[in-house]
Amino acid sequence: MTDFLQLEGKTIVVMGAANRKSVAWVAGCTLQDAGARVVHVVRNSARVAEIEALLHKRGKPATVLACDVEDPAQIEALAARLEGPLHGFVHSIAFANYSQGFKPFHETRREDFLQAVNVSAFSLVALANALKDKLAPGASVVTVGISTTRMAAENYGYMAPIKAALHSSVVFLAKSFGQAGVRFNAVCPGLLKTSASAGIPGYLESYLFAEQATLRKRALTTQEVADAIAFLVSPRSSGINAQEIVLDAGMGVNYFDRTIVEKATK
Repeated sequence: MTDFLQLEGKTIVVMGAANRKSVAWVAGCTLQDAGARVVHVVRNSARVAEIEALLHKRGKPATVLACDVEDPAQIEALAARLEGPLHGFVHSIAFANYSQGFKPFHETRREDFLQAVNVSAFSLVALANALKDKLAPGASVVTVGISTTRMAAENYGYMAPIKAALHSSVVFLAKSFGQAGVRFNAVCPGLLKTSASAGIPGYLESYLFAEQATLRKRALTTQEVADAIAFLVSPRSSGINAQEIVLDAGMGVNYFDRTIVEKATK
């Protein structure tokens, strides 16, 4: 079967690519390889040029549009430019202001928290609302969360509560769009090696620990996340709705691995 995912000719909007290491970029490539028509939506015109250059190198051109999701007018303009029917969209958008470095959670600035909610969580709601009339029956929306919002990782700071809001929004959106036959799910990966993660204070040490905590002693890859996104976007996952699909290579069950405990107690 050459089109197992049944994505041939389907139009999927992929939001959030910044460079070749981005989850959105790898997801877009994976969807293209599966036969989908991908429309990339990036933050600004500079990113448009960067992604177009990557597409040119890849030899698989695609439409690239700009939309700053902090601006409601730009979201409406994006909706006007996109031609339906859309068979789904991938929401891989997040932002947190770490410019002042690590701070205890209780010192989070109101403006930083609210901006992060707006960009990282509410943007999914706003985009779903703006695109609702262009989503085909059976369309699938996939956002990118995190493997757990119950782990108080100090260097991740206030983004865990933001992602918790995103996860909850998936459930409510699935309910709102349920009768229209549009599904909403979240792919929730463990620690990844991306450009965005490089800006998180102390991330490298956390990443190396997470790698050792996986059952296979090998970190999760961005391609593995992209593969899960492609499956959830596809009709092959039609029975999955309002779910958080955790991808962590078993890390969440392995914190008491003998080798990790021995290193910590020497």
